[in-house]
Amino acid sequence: MTRVSEHLNQALHDLMESDPSVHLLGEDVGDPYGGAFKVTRGLSGRFGSRVRSTPLSEGAIAGVGAGLALAGDKAIVEIMFADFVALAFDQITNFAAKSTSMYGRPVPVPLVVRCPTGGNRGYGPTHSQNPQKHFIGVPGLSLFEMTPFHDAGELFARMFGLGRPCLFFEDKVLYTRQMHRVDDLFRYELVDDVARVYLDGAGRPDCTLVTHGGLVHRTLDAMRALLLEDELVCELLVPAQLYPVPRLPGLEDAPHVCVVDDGTEGGTWAAEVATALYPRLWDRLRRPITLVNSADRVIPAAPHLEREVLVQADSIRAAVREALS
Repeated sequence: MTRVSEHLNQALHDLMESDPSVHLLGEDVGDPYGGAFKVTRGLSGRFGSRVRSTPLSEGAIAGVGAGLALAGDKAIVEIMFADFVALAFDQITNFAAKSTSMYGRPVPVPLVVRCPTGGNRGYGPTHSQNPQKHFIGVPGLSLFEMTPFHDAGELFARMFGLGRPCLFFEDKVLYTRQMHRVDDLFRYELVDDVARVYLDGAGRPDCTLVTHGGLVHRTLDAMRALLLEDELVCELLVPAQLYPVPRLPGLEDAPHVCVVDDGTEGGTWAAEVATALYPRLWDRLRRPITLVNSADRVIPAAPHLEREVLVQADSIRAAVREALS
């Protein structure tokens, strides 16, 4: 079985081999380091100057990537830890995103900014965040996230095909997980580009959960406990595209919807999903959509304190039980 980091690495090899216009930039992305999480391993040795290790300069890296994209090439920029994408905020939102439409005609900007996100590794306040919510609603910008179910090569091709800058989030814990593998109780399928994880033959679920890639395994652990210990059947939807929020399949008969998001409370991706769903489901829902987020607190380094802040399987289970009680 292939781990998610290995799958991403192979996708980048395939992409750069098939398209000589693709460049990759980032801190320590060259060999022998191959990036902090080894996702870019082997690329510099194979593709030479198209892979550039850079100084600590997130704003400059994003700006150079956007410049390459404007000049007709394609650029992938790696931010070593997603927390530092804040340093590139101006280049992404005020330069790259606006460049798609501020020259009097549509201008393609094929730029992908890769952001390793998330906690549960004891990395502390500045290396553990999920900054997705800070980029929602920026005109000209799209957000995607790696999942265990979606082919990374297809996602890179899709992001470049949009002709607009994209942020691509990759959960650091997910890197070590295996592709295309779910809890043995459940099966999955791709429906309209959204992964649907379900209990075979169970009929209508008691609750439909919606989450992003980094939370898949914690949500599956909650679904297992809800099934075996609470006799509640849940279904899970995992879109690779976070924003704009895609149409989520199969919700017309859902008695309840719960959106699980690793971002801290307030102005969240979960709230954006709920906003998109309410007009469609308002006359069918029995209760408001449940939002589960990390606490509105700085993420501690101590593992036992970090667990209290970030979303865990037991907090997802508790939220569903409370909503359905």
